[in-house]
Amino acid sequence: MATDTMSLMTITTFSLGGDLTINRLGFGAMRLASGTFDGPARAPETGVAVLRRAVELGVNHIDTAGFYRRGSVQANELIRTALAPYPDDLVIATKVGPLLGPQGVPTHQATPEQLRELVEADLQALGLDRLDLVYLRVGGMSPPGGESIAERFAVLADLRAQGLIRHLGVSNMDAAQLAEARAIAPIAAVQNRYTADMALLAECEDSGIAYVPYFPLGGGISPVGVAASQEGATAGTAGSGSSAGGGGSAGSERLGKVAARLGATTAQVAIALLLATSPSVLAIPGTGSLDHLEENLAADDLSLSEQDLSDLRG
Repeated sequence: MATDTMSLMTITTFSLGGDLTINRLGFGAMRLASGTFDGPARAPETGVAVLRRAVELGVNHIDTAGFYRRGSVQANELIRTALAPYPDDLVIATKVGPLLGPQGVPTHQATPEQLRELVEADLQALGLDRLDLVYLRVGGMSPPGGESIAERFAVLADLRAQGLIRHLGVSNMDAAQLAEARAIAPIAAVQNRYTADMALLAECEDSGIAYVPYFPLGGGISPVGVAASQEGATAGTAGSGSSAGGGGSAGSERLGKVAARLGATTAQVAIALLLATSPSVLAIPGTGSLDHLEENLAADDLSLSEQDLSDLRG
């Protein structure tokens, strides 16, 4: 990855799949319905207000999923209520694969035969004729790998050929699974837990594939993890491996030090650091709070100096 870190500060957009220009700082819809999968449902009107404000502030990439729901509150339906008819430049990405168990928490995976039904359900809930980006999400919160994804991914590739999907992505995949998917159809994005797998990130950058970190359960530094802690979530911050110089209290102290120097919040600094990692990285901090939304998106205007980056990486 030869791009100079400081020049990344001026790279604000990414060409998704080569034909959809999106801002690198987007919005994750996971927390619209509930702060956690097993927490109480949020008021739908709050989610609608957050979504409308996000688009007003320049967000044109929203990451969602049909299983982002709690009771009758569903992220996809909130998106449709808030934003349809959609702005011409808005890109909505969704994920299929996980199935909700009796407690409303993802507990098992869809079979290949069930994937078409999930895609059609997302189309209906969002009020779309074609989905911009659909990820095949496999596994639970365990590390990726250990299973073939070819049969399931081939179903999505067929739906793409039928015109129901514009671009395909994969989520929670290792390098072998990514190669398996790329042998079937082009990949526009990888959404993985942000760990120290810099080789996979480098492959994405070299291939023009977006790399979209999602919220893990612990370790390191990540804007999504910081935003989650603001809302009282019990999970830790996201891991960014060598890019952020490790996690835990040391990482939090480094974030706090730089944030104080810049007059910014730790969430803003973490987002800026994430975007400084690679031009292929897209950030999708999610929140159900208008205040936290404004704070997160203000990170787009934050510039980190070489001293800031050195301090953050330890």
